[in-house]
Amino acid sequence: MTESSVSHANSGVFAFMRGDHVGLRVRDLDAAVAWYRDKLDFRVVRAFEMNGLTFTEMALAGDEMFRLELVSGAGAADRPNTVDLMDSFHLHGWHHLCLRVDDVDKTVAELKRREVRVTLDPHYNPDWKVRVAFFADPWGNMFELLQPSDGDTR
Repeated sequence: MTESSVSHANSGVFAFMRGDHVGLRVRDLDAAVAWYRDKLDFRVVRAFEMNGLTFTEMALAGDEMFRLELVSGAGAADRPNTVDLMDSFHLHGWHHLCLRVDDVDKTVAELKRREVRVTLDPHYNPDWKVRVAFFADPWGNMFELLQPSDGDTR
């Protein structure tokens, strides 16, 4: 990315754009709600039906604004359930959802205690000046945990 593209992105109508939610197609709504609730402390905020699908919004324990929108109903094909982080980079499309945490090591320890599949143990990334780890839900959706360092200005 060039410096001019960075400065251009900070002006105009898009300067006020913020993340709101990410949609995740699920086969078994009850299983997905239970997993995200029990493993990650998400909570159901609302649910509604539209066009034969059910949309269930779940909020993070510490962020009411950003939502995970579980979309359920008939008519979706399964995607490969990749258990290896590096193999998962061989698929086009969205790769992972990143969640910012205060302490990656403590978060990963709790995930492991809750029997969540960690796909990359915590490590420091010197290029980004962050500590990161990855985990996956039972359906192969990847999540990154990011702990900013003092030098991270994002």
